Amino acid sequence: MNQIDLAGRSAVITGGARGIGLATAERFIASGAKLAIWDIDGVSADAAAACLGQTAIQVDVTDEASVISAVARSEAAIGPIDILVTSAGITGPNLTIADYPLDDWRRVLDVDLTGPFLCSKHLVPGMSARNYGRIVHIASVAGKEGNPNAGAYSAAKAGVISLTKSLGKELAATGIRVNCVTPAAVQTEMFSQMTEAHIAYMLSKIPMGRFGRAEEIAALVTWLASEDCSFSTAAVFDLSGGRATF
Repeated sequence: MNQIDLAGRSAVITGGARGIGLATAERFIASGAKLAIWDIDGVSADAAAACLGQTAIQVDVTDEASVISAVARSEAAIGPIDILVTSAGITGPNLTIADYPLDDWRRVLDVDLTGPFLCSKHLVPGMSARNYGRIVHIASVAGKEGNPNAGAYSAAKAGVISLTKSLGKELAATGIRVNCVTPAAVQTEMFSQMTEAHIAYMLSKIPMGRFGRAEEIAALVTWLASEDCSFSTAAVFDLSGGRATF
């Protein structure tokens, strides 16, 4: 494992109890950071935090009051927040646009797009006051290319890419860097939300012929969260096994 220095830094990772979020939490700890693991599943967050020796915060990232409270509780536990990683997400049903229920559409956009917005909105002021911060949003190659039968997820992740670009440009003259990563499919518990046909479609699009691994995503996220990432902002980093074409 290459060593990346996050010593003395405090980080929030949403969706940190499993999948990419948990792999990132493990890599951050190995790099010296203190963590607040945010998750809507309080039991899983507590279990992950206990295993890692960190702080668990139960939070609904779609609810502004919940996010505001989580910021205060996190800072009380681990100090001012230097790093935000927004990994919380859902896929929604695999249906055509014509068949997509409006409630499911709204729920996917709330979790996958409004969540990163609210977390950024309420952590940026503290970072700005200290003139230092790193924000890494977990988007998806689906946000660049659009996956059939995953319209809400693709649209939400496209929004995360644009949110990253907008916020990164707003803060470019400060000490805060804002970037996102766009993985192809990574085999995590989120696969349980998808049909077998959709999983097979995603695999067929990856030239390497395999899914990504959560620890591979975590390695790049950790560099983007470090002081070494000093000249990249409002940028999109692919981890797609050769799928991405732009």
